[in-house]
Amino acid sequence: MPVELHGMPASAPCRIVAMTLECLEVPYEYKTVDLMAGDHMKPEYLKINPQHNIPTLVDGDFALNESRAIAAYVVNAHGKDSKLYPTEPKVRAVVDKCMYFDMGVFYKAIGDMIYPKMFEGKDPAPTAADKLKEVLGWINDMVKKTGYAAGTDSMTLADLCFVASFSTLVEAGCYDVSGFTELNAWFEKVKGEIKNYEKANGEGATAMGNWYKSKK
Repeated sequence: MPVELHGMPASAPCRIVAMTLECLEVPYEYKTVDLMAGDHMKPEYLKINPQHNIPTLVDGDFALNESRAIAAYVVNAHGKDSKLYPTEPKVRAVVDKCMYFDMGVFYKAIGDMIYPKMFEGKDPAPTAADKLKEVLGWINDMVKKTGYAAGTDSMTLADLCFVASFSTLVEAGCYDVSGFTELNAWFEKVKGEIKNYEKANGEGATAMGNWYKSKK
């Protein structure tokens, strides 16, 4: 029985889960939740996710929200031997750190650049670009060591999280990322390692970028 992924392809957090499912070849059914149409506030959605955010994963009688927790669960439940989420405690801790960093720092820095224009019709704060530059520099250093976000010898959930965020930034075109050599090389490499990349992330990132550009 396939799991259900409830979300919107344009959403970077939803794309993290989609990439995880694709990489592990877990059968899933995508159920679109259109936030603009208020789908997330309908009783049937609130029943599985009272916090009414996206994504939500439904696996049998188990429902879970929060994208990074979902990605970790998918590996633990459906791909226990996968290198996507290493089991060695210190290595896993670094992967976890990167996922928390993505949520609280990287994606936030991108959101601070694009969301004011998308949802308020305003320019970003004057400090937003400088903060994003600093964050991109940190990530450039992270991937420099081994070519992967968590310093591993293969792709992990940390890379999937960073890919979802970075692709959003690239497609939005709101900041010149060309100067971050290692980061761009990492992005091109990892895209080629993600199964069904365009389906799982590329198309949604483009949709998000186009959405942002339509508000400029």
